[in-house]
Amino acid sequence: MAKPKSKSTSKGSTSPGFNKAVQLLLHFTAVLQFNYGVYIFHTLDMPNTVPFGGKFKFLTFICAIIQALYYIVSLVNDFVGTNELTPKKPPAVRRFKDWLMATLAFPVAINVGVTFWTLYAIDRELVFPKVLDPVFPSWLNHVLHTNIVVFIILELFISYRSYPKRSQGLAGLAIFMGAYLVWIHVVKHYSGVWVYPVLEVLQLPQRILFFAAVVGFTLSLYLLGEFLNNTVWAKEVKLAKRKSN
Repeated sequence: MAKPKSKSTSKGSTSPGFNKAVQLLLHFTAVLQFNYGVYIFHTLDMPNTVPFGGKFKFLTFICAIIQALYYIVSLVNDFVGTNELTPKKPPAVRRFKDWLMATLAFPVAINVGVTFWTLYAIDRELVFPKVLDPVFPSWLNHVLHTNIVVFIILELFISYRSYPKRSQGLAGLAIFMGAYLVWIHVVKHYSGVWVYPVLEVLQLPQRILFFAAVVGFTLSLYLLGEFLNNTVWAKEVKLAKRKSN
């Protein structure tokens, strides 16, 4: 007599209850640390920084807000939305969660983490001068530049998301990055100082190449996120495409 087949779960033999508990734990922890990190960063009195634009001139601060928002939306979705892999009619909170992860949360987090630590390794004075050490806690530095990468990668593996059309996702990310580049030029115009010390040492042609490289790198991270999602959740992606046909 053949044994009845057990119902498949989202990832191999892992039970749905365990998956839900892991998702809740990750999202709740992320909501606490990133919202607290945003609050502490906002209240810091940072020496030798451009006063115009407040903390909103820093991509690190904007990225932290995006992460805080994403995990709040994820936590809300855990309770009133759905984490079903391929729901027929996903609620608005689930659709927004998927879009936010794909278009902004993943690529911007990886961009900030990789760019910051790369420049820090070359010359920390270009991104995080030593004068900040007495007022900027090291734990906050890691929350804003390390944990954003760790948590978004963990999220990639524990939660499936449906990616938007590539053209729409890339357009949304390009608009965001373009708006930020315009914003830091506005800050430079009114303050006379670049937000990041690295821009002070670059000549105009070098700055143009730097900006182009940053935007190109960020857009490539969108494609990386899509590739990783399609690889980690290959069965679910195929099922979603089959349902949409």
